[in-house]
Amino acid sequence: MRRNHRAPEIRRQLRRTLTSVAAAMTVALLSVLPVQPGPAVGAAPKPPVPLEVLTSHAGRGSGYIFVSPGGPGVTEYTLGPQILDRRGNLVWFHPVPLSQQVLDFRAQTYRGRPVLTWWQGTGAGEISKGVGYIYDAHHRLVATVRAGNGLDADCHEFLITPWDTALITIYTTARADLRSIGGRPNQKVVNGVVQEIDIATGEVLFEWNSADHVPFSESRERLPESADTPWDWFHVNAAHLDTDDNLLIGARHTWATYKVNRASGDVIWTLGGDNSSFRLRAAPGQRLNRDGKIFAWQHDPQALGDGLYTWFDNESAGTGRDPLGYSRVVTVRVDEERQVATLVASIKQPDRLSAESQGNAQTTPGRRVFVGWGSLPYISQFDRAGRLLFHARFPKGVGTYRAYMLPWNPKHARPHP
Repeated sequence: MRRNHRAPEIRRQLRRTLTSVAAAMTVALLSVLPVQPGPAVGAAPKPPVPLEVLTSHAGRGSGYIFVSPGGPGVTEYTLGPQILDRRGNLVWFHPVPLSQQVLDFRAQTYRGRPVLTWWQGTGAGEISKGVGYIYDAHHRLVATVRAGNGLDADCHEFLITPWDTALITIYTTARADLRSIGGRPNQKVVNGVVQEIDIATGEVLFEWNSADHVPFSESRERLPESADTPWDWFHVNAAHLDTDDNLLIGARHTWATYKVNRASGDVIWTLGGDNSSFRLRAAPGQRLNRDGKIFAWQHDPQALGDGLYTWFDNESAGTGRDPLGYSRVVTVRVDEERQVATLVASIKQPDRLSAESQGNAQTTPGRRVFVGWGSLPYISQFDRAGRLLFHARFPKGVGTYRAYMLPWNPKHARPHP
């Protein structure tokens, strides 16, 4: 029998081919965003951030948990948006490089169909820059959303409206004369911008800049020592729709939410802060904070209808001055005619802890409230009476900017690799 002297070389070529195919398949599984590099080929992927369920009442509510973990404790894990069931089991996961961040991951509706959406970029917690991504139920890329007018989309908001536009937030710098409030004549400031973008065309349909509508004097953020140090006086962190389709724009550093006319950009009313349009009251059994406010350093204003609104009330910014001593979710009844805002209900963080940043409160069917405790490593759900139904914990140092309990059919999504 003649020996094939080329057999060893053929086997080596075959092994190289199979290795290349396996690497390509690994990349395909680990990265669904073609513009972002995935983990190194050949490196064993780390597990996604685990969630430990501490309290769960079976049969109470339905849906899947949407989170995008972050924080100083995430370096041991692969980052990315993830969908979990109520037992904390991973249903779907999209890894992203450690250099990238993902915020505001949720299921929304676009063109009448369910989609997965998130913001991905860099600089979260500072002046972030990124892109909004929209994927269909089969996890195919549908659209990307970028800020217009030469600006970059910030991480705090990526909301699809019922008319298939996107509301996004933006941080942009400028110079301002702050001598009237004890500052410098040429102070560098960070203004909050909200844009409404036509998703199909990328056209900017609406743009609102905090510096055009809110006085710098409303800020509770200390002036910097240098004119060249950016002063984040406003810190926009939400752009939501009221029930009349006008905007609710949240500002952490003024302790206020502004209802804004979507046509003119004019502020219709201000709730909170030092220039509130409403007298603030607390119903029996409720309490304002030590500054006489309903909320402080708050996030996520949500309109429930019939004059009711909710906020995630941080009551902390990590400065050592906490006007209440713990974070909570507040429900407020707004009487525009009488110009009174009344705190009618509140849900305390179960361990009386304070979230120094981030957080949200989603009202689900049956008036249950699903809460992401921001920088704290917890998510919770409560019934309409404020009783704890579900409580879960991430590892130490891990939180999630927002958390949602949403309906989703996971059978079409690509499985976790």
